[in-house]
Amino acid sequence: MKAKKSRRPLTRREKLSYRAEWLALRFIGGILRSLPLDWSSAFMGNVWRIVAPMTHRHARAKAHIMAAYPEMTLNEADKIIRDMWENLGRVSAETVLLSKIHKDKSRVTYANPEVFAPSVGEGAVLVTMHSGNWEVVSDKAEELGLPLAGVYQKLKNPYSESYLIERRNFLYKLGLYCKGHDTGAKIISILRKKGSVAFVADVRDRRGVKIDFFKQPSAATHIPAALARTMNKRLIAVVARRKKGARFEILAKEIPVARTKDRVQDAITTTQAMHDQFEEWIREEPSQWMWIMKKWI
Repeated sequence: MKAKKSRRPLTRREKLSYRAEWLALRFIGGILRSLPLDWSSAFMGNVWRIVAPMTHRHARAKAHIMAAYPEMTLNEADKIIRDMWENLGRVSAETVLLSKIHKDKSRVTYANPEVFAPSVGEGAVLVTMHSGNWEVVSDKAEELGLPLAGVYQKLKNPYSESYLIERRNFLYKLGLYCKGHDTGAKIISILRKKGSVAFVADVRDRRGVKIDFFKQPSAATHIPAALARTMNKRLIAVVARRKKGARFEILAKEIPVARTKDRVQDAITTTQAMHDQFEEWIREEPSQWMWIMKKWI
């Protein structure tokens, strides 16, 4: 059995750099919390719309969207990516203001809550993507009868990670777990006890399975599909689509889980179906998806 991999000690330079980043995050977060929610969201959205196109990631995002939409012109791609930056700027503000969003019951609504009903008391595997504001997907999960555990990717900066976890924890009654060697056992235990688990599942994962995404080869995590199959749970794709300002509508769609004698092929088939749904939603609102990701291979 492999020993558990621990985070290496930080160097003095890393500590200074990470603490400076953490202090800046706390300072900006304090300013944003002092303003009305819609003002904070709009302010950060406008800042990102102006500043982000000056970075190298703007060109990368345009290249990605033009590869996905071969018929798209450079000007069309540029407009969509600038809209994307505004959305991501809003998300950055809203992440430290999740409690404000949660307290205002009108901020997050469900287009089709009936999709979740068969999983109440049974648990489910939920998957979402970096679109709209993925942070609010779990906002009303407990009210629907689906208390959640969340799985996230650990940040390099441990100070910033602790700060941001504090702002998310209340949304996950069953806990918030970073990806790691012992996380799988915890997630399986939660599903066995008829709890639900949520993943942001549109990132590239070279250790996962190969699928097609926007007619291009892509690598994707197969863990949600494998869990749904093994634990005999429903797989539900969700997206929190931004409607106006800091207001969102959550859409849900059950993804068919392949269950044959070939578990490897089942994982590929189900993961492909999940990404087909993601692609459908992205095509409806391309400016709300995070095109800067290195999704393709």
